[in-house]
Amino acid sequence: MVFVTFLDTTVVSVALGDIRRELSTDVTLLQWVVNSYTVVFAGLMLAGGSLGDRWGRKRVMIIGLVIFCVGSVVSALASSVAMLIAGRAIMGLGAAASEPGTLSVLRHIFPGEQARAKAVGVWAAVSGLALAAGPVLGGVLVHTYGWRSIFWFNLVIGAAALVAALWSIPESSDPRQEPVDWAGALLGATAFASVIYAATVGQDRGYTAPSVLALFALGGVAFAAFVVVEMRARAPMLDFRYFRLRAVRGALVVAFAVYFGIFSIFFFTALYLQVMQSYSAARTAGVFAPMAVAIVVGSLVAGYWVARRGARIPMILGCVLGAGGILLTRHALSGTLHDPWLAAAMAVAGFGFGIAVVPLTSAVMSGVPAEHSGMAAAVTNTMRQVGSAFGVAVLGVLVSSFLSADLRARMTELGLPTSLQPDAIQAVERGRIPEGVDIGPYLQYLSKVNEVLNTGKVAFHHGLDVALLVSAVMILAAAVFTAVDTERDKAEVK
Repeated sequence: MVFVTFLDTTVVSVALGDIRRELSTDVTLLQWVVNSYTVVFAGLMLAGGSLGDRWGRKRVMIIGLVIFCVGSVVSALASSVAMLIAGRAIMGLGAAASEPGTLSVLRHIFPGEQARAKAVGVWAAVSGLALAAGPVLGGVLVHTYGWRSIFWFNLVIGAAALVAALWSIPESSDPRQEPVDWAGALLGATAFASVIYAATVGQDRGYTAPSVLALFALGGVAFAAFVVVEMRARAPMLDFRYFRLRAVRGALVVAFAVYFGIFSIFFFTALYLQVMQSYSAARTAGVFAPMAVAIVVGSLVAGYWVARRGARIPMILGCVLGAGGILLTRHALSGTLHDPWLAAAMAVAGFGFGIAVVPLTSAVMSGVPAEHSGMAAAVTNTMRQVGSAFGVAVLGVLVSSFLSADLRARMTELGLPTSLQPDAIQAVERGRIPEGVDIGPYLQYLSKVNEVLNTGKVAFHHGLDVALLVSAVMILAAAVFTAVDTERDKAEVK
């Protein structure tokens, strides 16, 4: 079950090139093919976890899996990018309902901290395998059957998970019958979705556009209201008292930063290889395969490590290794590409990610009472999904802005009038001339097309280079924050 929900976070990454060509879309809409899933997933996961605590974790999980399967069918049959984005959003709704239960049930099945740490290690290995195997498995499916096959595959796996859940998972819930915090659920989802949407559309409309500023303002007001409501609610969707625990606070910061960085590789590196370097889906899968193995190995090692020594050191070391792997990937992408070297660099990042995920998950699950395990699982996964969604949105702004700026500068040098440049940039981003564009004015510049295309490759790499650097710095900053915060906690204990 955890495999299918995390798989769909990255499996679509290797299909982006084919989707772009068939549905004739640009980088911004491609981001929403990814983000529509992660935004809904993260925005509603707190609600899913809390509803599971109250109504029964197994029951909510089953409902979520059914919704996920429906969304898979809509995505597989999509005839436009709008329909595909809608299908992905439905899948995100199903994942938000089902995912928290996969982690919260471990709190009840394994009450002992050491046994639970090992179980979390297996859980993290499966989720990490799903994240990293997404590009590999997706590459094989897209290469063999086309991009729609990944959603039919999701349907098969989702149906199998549904049968397994009905048969094997015990029901559990919070024995206290408290009202559902509907106000908190609505405000939390509104705050998250508004800010992410504003960050994404701002690169096209401009961040000073009234509509974008209004969305940011709506997100800020909704979040402030969410905090007020949660502080006063009898049964809050998110109990802010647990943020006073430094272990929990540090773990959530690391969760955000690590998944912010993960998607700089999963989304933008895959997109760069396919769109700008013409990698096939199968070749992209081959580059990502060692990373999948490294994440699993790192998660399993960390599970035993945390069970014996605690979460602090492996969480910090995992961040350092993950950031180092991102910097190695950044170096490997400069100059002439060599697949073995690139795959090895990404494997280092994957090993660090695998090590970091287990202790951060274990710290939150251990710091929150068992009756609120659904909320603990939901807030952990929410921070992970928030990080991934912000990663795609914020890093997308960086990549797209460098791409547009560098292309405009080069086109100006080549003498292309500024009035013709916007459609030319769209042609480079989409890989084809936008519909309805009169190509007559462009004919005299055909001899310079190759120069423009080469500029597009360099410009995209420029943006990716900065995005990877930002990701690595953010992960290292999270490691420093955790180290300093937990050290302060130890000093206060003494």
